[in-house]
Amino acid sequence: MIEQITVFLENEKGRIAALCRTLGDANINMAALSVADTTEYGIVRIICGNTAAALAALDAGGYRAIKTEVMAIAVPHHPGGAADLLEKLDDLDVNIEYFYCFSTTDDLAVLALKIADPASAAEASWAIEKAGFHVFDQDEIE
Repeated sequence: MIEQITVFLENEKGRIAALCRTLGDANINMAALSVADTTEYGIVRIICGNTAAALAALDAGGYRAIKTEVMAIAVPHHPGGAADLLEKLDDLDVNIEYFYCFSTTDDLAVLALKIADPASAAEASWAIEKAGFHVFDQDEIE
């Protein structure tokens, strides 16, 4: 499991730029940034190497942010690669609330997955690894 930061942000011009500047000024490098929006607010999801420092910078900047545990899993970067992982998770009865891709190379893509029951995710990690997928730890995130 790795740590994800979720920030609730008013849907106003310049807010995402200001959030990114706050983290940049605190020397926080984001490995992932995902934004989902509604008409009134956005949900920003961030993965970085130093979650505590990022949370402190966001708090000092007046942002409302929380830490959430997610799984980061490498999958083969080819048609059907994500489907292979998702089918394995279905076989293991692991319920996914949401996911997004945050890194790709020619050979691999890395998916961040929010699992409904974190205990089931921890139990399934060995089976996921055994099936040929790499499950990342926080110390592997830059």
